[in-house]
Amino acid sequence: MSSNDRVIIFDTTLRDGEQSPGASMTGEEKLRIAKALERLKVDVIEAGFAIASPGDFAAVKAIADSIKDSTVCSLSRALDADIDRAAEALKGANSGRIHTFIATSPIHMQYKLRMQPDQVVEQAVHAIKRARNLCSDVEFSCEDAGRSEIDFLCRIVEAAINAGARTINIPDTVGYAIPHQYAETIRQLLNRVPNADKAVFSVHCHNDLGLAVANSLAAVVAGARQVECTINGLGERAGNAALEEIVMAIKTREDLLGVHTRIDTPHILSTSRLVSGITGFPVQPNKAIVGANAFAHESGIHQDGVLKHRETYEIMSAQSVGWHTNKLSLGKLSGRNAFRSRLDELGIVLAGEAELNAAFARFKDLADKKQEIFDEDLQALVSDTLAEEAPEHFKLITLEVASKTGEVPQAQVVVSVDGAERSAEAQGSGPVDATFRAIEAIASSEASLQLYSVNAITQGTDSQGEVTVRLEKGGRIVNGNGADTDILVASAKAYINALNLMQAGQKAHPQAADV
Repeated sequence: MSSNDRVIIFDTTLRDGEQSPGASMTGEEKLRIAKALERLKVDVIEAGFAIASPGDFAAVKAIADSIKDSTVCSLSRALDADIDRAAEALKGANSGRIHTFIATSPIHMQYKLRMQPDQVVEQAVHAIKRARNLCSDVEFSCEDAGRSEIDFLCRIVEAAINAGARTINIPDTVGYAIPHQYAETIRQLLNRVPNADKAVFSVHCHNDLGLAVANSLAAVVAGARQVECTINGLGERAGNAALEEIVMAIKTREDLLGVHTRIDTPHILSTSRLVSGITGFPVQPNKAIVGANAFAHESGIHQDGVLKHRETYEIMSAQSVGWHTNKLSLGKLSGRNAFRSRLDELGIVLAGEAELNAAFARFKDLADKKQEIFDEDLQALVSDTLAEEAPEHFKLITLEVASKTGEVPQAQVVVSVDGAERSAEAQGSGPVDATFRAIEAIASSEASLQLYSVNAITQGTDSQGEVTVRLEKGGRIVNGNGADTDILVASAKAYINALNLMQAGQKAHPQAADV
């Protein structure tokens, strides 16, 4: 295939994905995900919105300084300060890109920007020229292009290319588009903009109508050659187009689409698990490609067909995206080398011996509790280990819960607060409620519980439970995670993890940067 047949995969998990309420990540977590995306061979990693906060700037800079095989991108509004800050964060990048945007729909121009169309074009051109003076790779986005007028889109896109933008993004910011209509927009831009051949046309679709992947693929058929997407479809509101679905649709239906990507697909599952573990957003079992049931067959007819010939009911192999036929990997007699090798096979990268030793110690503890250790257990175990290495204001020491039919459940906890042990007990409507009330009696956080979610990591009654707790206080939302074979312990860990994140003062989401 020619170079024009390759679709550039632009991952925005670290920027747009982070705008999901509760999905805010630390700089270290962002770097771990960026390295996984590089291993996946993502073409462009949108590392964040550099001007949003000092933490976001530091994360973009750290990723730019570390990633060598992918282009690292920072978002910026069409404002001088934004562009300068993005350029500063990207100074150490082997390959950097400034992604600047401005709204182009009538409703956004009138009510949000309060600008006339001529002013919008003028500001876009100014921003692109300024960005080009600081970085050779500039992308321009027409925010809310899905509701923009085609004549104005043609005008501003032509001006943007003349100003130096070499990637033009046509985002369906509010998930309003329908595939055939969205494809026609791309087709008209390619046919009507005189200098369209000097830029790569990109699409960025939101999933409000459940059409983000369909719209993206329709745009590829129409001539778009970059797709902006996220791992697990993470993103604001209903999320973004899912990277794994875009990539595997292109790979599986290459006969029809006639394009390809450079994504190393066996790393898809491990990257999905990493993002899920860090953000606390579990993947539903029936999720395409990476869900636990994606390659499961319950029907006898289906089972019989697959046993006779896999392709009777499977259009792609489980191994092609990182699933293993034999998911049982280790037991309590397994040694450190076997443990390290299995982590390598799963694409789990630890920073050094200290992290490996901590993870191995937790593995041994887990192996004493359950006979069979699965890949999913290892993913949760490593995420839990790395999370615990963050500074801890609160730490669970002991938990005792009494729950009996006909009686009010009661919990007693001992929690270390900056090294000093404090105890409390409380009653609740259930054992989890009593546990949280007891912890809160010590923490006095005054945070509001927004979500409590339990997910069994593997099958069986000895499975680890993975718990997500979402807390909100003063407009800031954080997700805490915890995993343990005892679901009450996992719940306590998750609540305390959320309290620690709240204590650390993680930034609010940069909602103003909604592309």
